[in-house]
Amino acid sequence: MKEEDYKAFYDRVGQSNGWDFSKLKVMTEGAQADLYEEVRQACKPSDLLLDIGTGGGEAVLAIRDSALLLVGIDRSPGMIRTAQANLAKSGASNVRFVEMDAERLDFPERFFNIVTCRHAGFSAKQVAKVLGQGGLFLTQQVAEGDKLNLKQTFGRGQSYGEPDGALLQRYKLELAEAGFSDIQAAEFDTVEYYRTPEDLIFLLKHTPIIPDFGLEPGDFEMLRAFTEKNRTEKGIRTNAKRFIIQAWR
Repeated sequence: MKEEDYKAFYDRVGQSNGWDFSKLKVMTEGAQADLYEEVRQACKPSDLLLDIGTGGGEAVLAIRDSALLLVGIDRSPGMIRTAQANLAKSGASNVRFVEMDAERLDFPERFFNIVTCRHAGFSAKQVAKVLGQGGLFLTQQVAEGDKLNLKQTFGRGQSYGEPDGALLQRYKLELAEAGFSDIQAAEFDTVEYYRTPEDLIFLLKHTPIIPDFGLEPGDFEMLRAFTEKNRTEKGIRTNAKRFIIQAWR
């Protein structure tokens, strides 16, 4: 998927669904990456928190009691509109959502105590600029080995064919070059069981796992074959591979 196509896709998803996958019926086995639980434990009531790639703001709103002020940014106007609607429903008074590019963070230097980013791109240099001395950056990202059997079936997909672990190593290097210290990483490869093919279709329609899913000839036939091959008593089996990085300024 080209960059401009991804932006258009992401904006459409933002307006229709945000980053809300609570509708999915999926069971998991094994340790799961849970960035915002890590954030909740790290936060102090006096902290100022920036969330990069906040999507529809669902995660930030769920931890709004953990910090004094939480600011979510996203480059997608569709996502920010959904986040603003979610904020209005929540009644939270200490959360703000702003349309902004992660490559150009328009905040005072060393303004935030914690910066977070889940499943979105970030600039290590920009994060270092707005994070105060002794501050903490946490990011959770999708590894190359995510949904591997699904991407193998389709012969295409997000990071398909790239060496597993490359993105993790790249981010660690970029953070070190930006002046971060004590950089720690944890990897997670969780088994997932989707209850129905419709659950998988919802996932694929609202994520870039299989670019342009449903538009390529034979996509639904390949999904049918994947479902038959990977159906178990627990559901349709695939995997979620993630990594979390913690880095101190």
